Amino acid sequence: MNQIPEVIRTIPLEYYLFFSTALFAIGVIGVLTRRNAIVIFMCVELMLNAVNILLTALSAYRADATAQVFVFFIMAVAAAEVCVGLAIIVMTYRNIRSTDVQLLNYLKW
Repeated sequence: MNQIPEVIRTIPLEYYLFFSTALFAIGVIGVLTRRNAIVIFMCVELMLNAVNILLTALSAYRADATAQVFVFFIMAVAAAEVCVGLAIIVMTYRNIRSTDVQLLNYLKW
């Protein structure tokens, strides 16, 4: 416990766990209930950020930078996902003039 900096010891690890769990749950509920593709992508990003917060907190409490490397890779994958996802949304909006996910079933046939 003496390796943990004083600033990090002021907030218990459980608070980070509860906060990231709440953010992740909000993201899951948003993905499952929303129909707008842009809002669904924002909820997926919220879930990824919840994981990043928890990994960073665990890395700081363990005084090990390994988890922060994973956070860097998650951010890189999230940026690539946003680029590809927004390109898909723009193309579907040009075709069907809506970002409603339910209308994407019509593109199959």
